[in-house]
Amino acid sequence: MNISIGNDHAGTTYKFRIIEFLKSKHIDVINHGTDTDASVDYPDFVHPVAKDVESHKSTYGILICGSANGVAMTANKYSNIRAGICWTKEIVTLIRQHNNANILCIPARFTAIEQALEMVETFLNTEFEGGRHQNRINKITNC
Repeated sequence: MNISIGNDHAGTTYKFRIIEFLKSKHIDVINHGTDTDASVDYPDFVHPVAKDVESHKSTYGILICGSANGVAMTANKYSNIRAGICWTKEIVTLIRQHNNANILCIPARFTAIEQALEMVETFLNTEFEGGRHQNRINKITNC
């Protein structure tokens, strides 16, 4: 398994901790995020992550910004991406079980680092339930 990760200036500290956590689990990480807290434009870091996941270069993606809204909106422009904003591990469970989310979006300004690490672990360990949920996912791209 490998993960592509991207972040803006609000998520740099979180990204480094998440990368450390993933590597401790022997998961390969592709870092597309900024490594500083200097102001940057989040779409520049979202597009490479979404492209990696869409092309199956990466199994999953993780995106981090202040509210997670901008990164989720950008990632969800890609037709095969299902990016979900989460602030608790319970919500993470649902985006995986019900929505088969392939990108986790974390709001750094609204979660603690410990919460973020729990969410990443939940994201990686929760399976999609399929069934009636697959029917709903199939309707997402009917726009």
